[in-house]
Amino acid sequence: MIRENIENIEEKYLHPKATKSKDAKREREEKECNIRTAFQRDRDRILHSKAFRRLKHKTQVFMAPEGDHYRTRLTHTLEVSQIARTIARALRLNEDLVEAIAYGHDLGHTPFGHAGEFILKEGGSYHHAKHSLRVVEKLENEGEGLNLTIQVKDGILKHSKGKSPLIAENGMPQTLEGQIIRIADKIAYINHDLEDAIRAGIISYQDIPKEITSILGKTKSERITTIVLSVINSTIENDYKYIVMEDKIYDAMYKLRDFLFENVYNSKPVTSQLDKAKSVVKALFEYYAKNYWEIPFYYKYLDKWGEYNPIQASVDYVAGMTDRFAIKKYTEIFIPKGWAVI
Repeated sequence: MIRENIENIEEKYLHPKATKSKDAKREREEKECNIRTAFQRDRDRILHSKAFRRLKHKTQVFMAPEGDHYRTRLTHTLEVSQIARTIARALRLNEDLVEAIAYGHDLGHTPFGHAGEFILKEGGSYHHAKHSLRVVEKLENEGEGLNLTIQVKDGILKHSKGKSPLIAENGMPQTLEGQIIRIADKIAYINHDLEDAIRAGIISYQDIPKEITSILGKTKSERITTIVLSVINSTIENDYKYIVMEDKIYDAMYKLRDFLFENVYNSKPVTSQLDKAKSVVKALFEYYAKNYWEIPFYYKYLDKWGEYNPIQASVDYVAGMTDRFAIKKYTEIFIPKGWAVI
């Protein structure tokens, strides 16, 4: 079978510490595909999911931008995948596993980016990484879930690094491939958000501190190349114990992240719109928590799962909305319509 040939090639070619497709595990056993490996099937299931398609209309940083070239949550996902696959190939790790995790890592993001996440956190224990896992385990496939491998789900759940150390005692992905996504996510958004902010006129190239550009490079291509090469070389040097990079590169990357928070994410052009977005998400969340019977899938999933909390149902529904669908529902519910006299 073709799949078995691919698995044999992995055994011969991939690094001894790479995650092999033959070792993939699912919580629900199913018949193997004759053509694709388990991680290839996971990638394809995510790619064909409704949650993946919705990413094209979810905010990265700039909401509903008029220009065609600003990033969305979907283009971010594709850039993470490209960077991660470059690292994985150079290190002879499993590209299919890396790609599957990359495609699934942000499925749980709310409309309007982190503004929506901020509101749903107030309503419970929402976190986009945990909700991404919920999407693939329960919400997709009409409430049946995608039955992804344990390795892919682990990478999705633990992809979000925040300000935690590069090597953390808790929350590290169990595979090196998952650790690649944890870093590739940062590499991608720091560099593409910087490029979008310059395109929007919020900052200019000259505003980037020279202590950063002197280490990472002046252009997006130079910066990504510098960081990726550091990850590859440093991981080889530490004998694949962890996916790492040089301290000076890591420090420069985080100084660039801090620069973005101070000058872009917390800038008035961005926050003025995010405050409006928070109001929309908050109103929708509170409305559907009280009127849960209006959630299309509420009773259908109640039959599948048994008891279903109205608060969780509201989180599931609102988090899954695209920006434009959230605005549409907000308008339908809260904006009065003119009365047409006949």
